[in-house]
Amino acid sequence: MYFKCGDEVDARKVFDKMFVRNLYSWNNMLSGHVKMRNLKEARSLFDKMPERDVVSWNTMVIGYAQSGDCNEALRFYRELRRSPVGLNEFSFAGVLTVCVKMREWKLIRQAHGQVLVAGFLSNVVLSSSVVDAYAKCGEMVDARRLFDEMAVRDVLAWTTLVSGYAKWGDMKSASELFDRMPEKNPVSWTSMISGYARNGLGHEALALFAEMMLFQVRPDQFTFSSCLCACASIASLKHGKQIHASLIRNNLRPNMIVVSSLIDMYSKCGSLGAGRQVFKLMGDKQDIVLWNTMMSALAQHGHGIEALQMFEDMVSSGVKPVTTTFVVILNACSHSGLVQEGRRIFKSMTDDYGIVPDEEHYACLIDLLGRAGCFDELMNQLENMPCKAGGQVWNALLGVCRIHGNTELGRKVAEHLIELEPQSSAPYVLLSSIYAEEGRWELVEKVRRLMDERHVRKERAISWVEVESRVHAFTVSDRLHPLQEEIYSVLKQLADQMDEDASVTNAEN
Repeated sequence: MYFKCGDEVDARKVFDKMFVRNLYSWNNMLSGHVKMRNLKEARSLFDKMPERDVVSWNTMVIGYAQSGDCNEALRFYRELRRSPVGLNEFSFAGVLTVCVKMREWKLIRQAHGQVLVAGFLSNVVLSSSVVDAYAKCGEMVDARRLFDEMAVRDVLAWTTLVSGYAKWGDMKSASELFDRMPEKNPVSWTSMISGYARNGLGHEALALFAEMMLFQVRPDQFTFSSCLCACASIASLKHGKQIHASLIRNNLRPNMIVVSSLIDMYSKCGSLGAGRQVFKLMGDKQDIVLWNTMMSALAQHGHGIEALQMFEDMVSSGVKPVTTTFVVILNACSHSGLVQEGRRIFKSMTDDYGIVPDEEHYACLIDLLGRAGCFDELMNQLENMPCKAGGQVWNALLGVCRIHGNTELGRKVAEHLIELEPQSSAPYVLLSSIYAEEGRWELVEKVRRLMDERHVRKERAISWVEVESRVHAFTVSDRLHPLQEEIYSVLKQLADQMDEDASVTNAEN
């Protein structure tokens, strides 16, 4: 009872006063400490237990796994396997959690084999957990193989695999499996909507949400958050407002994730004022994520000074900035040309808040200094970085070279990035452009051949326009749009009209 109320001290007092303690009472106390994240007390109690059963061992394995102490969780699991108490179906929960945290594919295979040998593979929940572990580690072939071997599959098993495909961007497989599901629950629908939104398929996400409403499936907070992200990705303010209205109609009190998604949606759809109103009226001003989202929105719209003022207001209200906060505010300084303020913020990370800058912060600083043309200071920061410069820093430097047309440095950076990130198209494209400007066509061809050999493709830019409640997407030289003939006909008319107007203007001058 005391543990359920979060009172660990009184629970321990009652336990210590008990004249007779059986295994059940010891396990209850052990479980209570674990639930309160007090692994030190749990371990001390475990060591004092006169008798332990499989529940005692499982509790410790799960406790260490959930706290992130994977090595200790594995050590307890191995000791459990050697002990005479035996395993039950719950003994694998902790080790599967460890597998996911450590991204250890071989460890999952071992756990899978042990589940099979122990005779628990027929347990649908446990089999689904193994499928989930494979999927979360990106091993979708193994996840699908086990799923296909399952004699009985419940909605959890189906949803687990659908979520896995969606997480890793295979929306075709996710969609095919989703359509085959004999039964769908809100989590299944939300997994698909979230997958579409995360993979830049905003239209598909919103279409599926409309279908979900048609089937009268009640959305949850995560569903609305995913839909708002979809609206933001295609900059559809009208759809965003509809989702907001649906949220109100469903009488859901939005959590901070949904509120942050609303601010982000309104900002990316060009309605910063609406985003400000959401922050002002709906937000918990002690939530750091909310502050970060609003400052990021201001930065995106070029309001760097206002973002800095909001940072000061946040600190004054007692909210302590975190690592992500400094990424947001440094970006705000960079895009608004606030070099001096950016330097001050970067220095305050360590001096005032004890946060050691990581690669992402240095990438922001490189971008800030580079945009301002402070190349000497930039190179000094690059040479004195406490951590090794990775892809983020080099990409920031590449962007700076592109802005200032620094071809000599740009060539070196691009060549280094090609070795560092061989599947990223950006350095190949810049290097090819530099060689073309220098007239070194044989090297241009060499870069293009290298891209072909490595199957690197430049992502085509996409633009959207909303016409009569329908969002249309276009790419450069798009020939796949169903209305392409009408579109290009109007485009030709516009071009002819502009040529005619230009001729008239020249004649008048």
